[in-house]
Amino acid sequence: MNAKVLIIEDEKELGELVQLFLEKDGISSVLCSTAEEGLELLNGSSFDLIILDINLPGMDGFEFLQIFRRRSTTGVIILSAREADEDVVLGLGLGADEFVTKPFAPKVLVARVRALLRRMKSSGESSQRISFGNFVLHPEGYALFKDGERIVLSTKEFDVLRFLVMNPQRVFTSSEIYSAVWNQAYGDITSVAVYIQRLRKKIEKDPSNPEYILTIHGKGYLFDRERDS
Repeated sequence: MNAKVLIIEDEKELGELVQLFLEKDGISSVLCSTAEEGLELLNGSSFDLIILDINLPGMDGFEFLQIFRRRSTTGVIILSAREADEDVVLGLGLGADEFVTKPFAPKVLVARVRALLRRMKSSGESSQRISFGNFVLHPEGYALFKDGERIVLSTKEFDVLRFLVMNPQRVFTSSEIYSAVWNQAYGDITSVAVYIQRLRKKIEKDPSNPEYILTIHGKGYLFDRERDS
């Protein structure tokens, strides 16, 4: 797979091991040990995906992610020795696409990398465009525009929104959304609520009183494309 990955990991041996397994899979990578160095590298180079450790010296991974998401939708996989629910929710809430807990099998991490790269890969914007209100969604181009201005979404945010937009006026449970978007039958379905909340903040006039992503109490979520903003 022709891709370039930035690894931000202060454990040198672990970082080099991840590099080795990525290289065996045909994926090139650059390794750095601090968030500050990572931001510098991003100023001068482009990457297809970032593998980000949370526990870093100086600026931690959460701070890096907060800064990075203001300017890019590039996929991010978080690595963390902490598996507390609040860390997972915070990481996803700040824009991470995947959360991998240490220790992990390098082969599993590479499989996650490949899966995320596949989801992100686009051969260009599709001729299919879906409009709702003053938004235009390009399903295959991973792009959302409002009044001609691009709205920055993480890969997973886009995946959730695309699924809902392409299946309007239907109620989906959190489990059904998780299964469709994460492509897993089982997992942390609370992630769905995190992404719904984030999407509402980006597309709704009043996130507490949404017009598009509606909560159908006791049943799930419904995307109402018939609403006019």
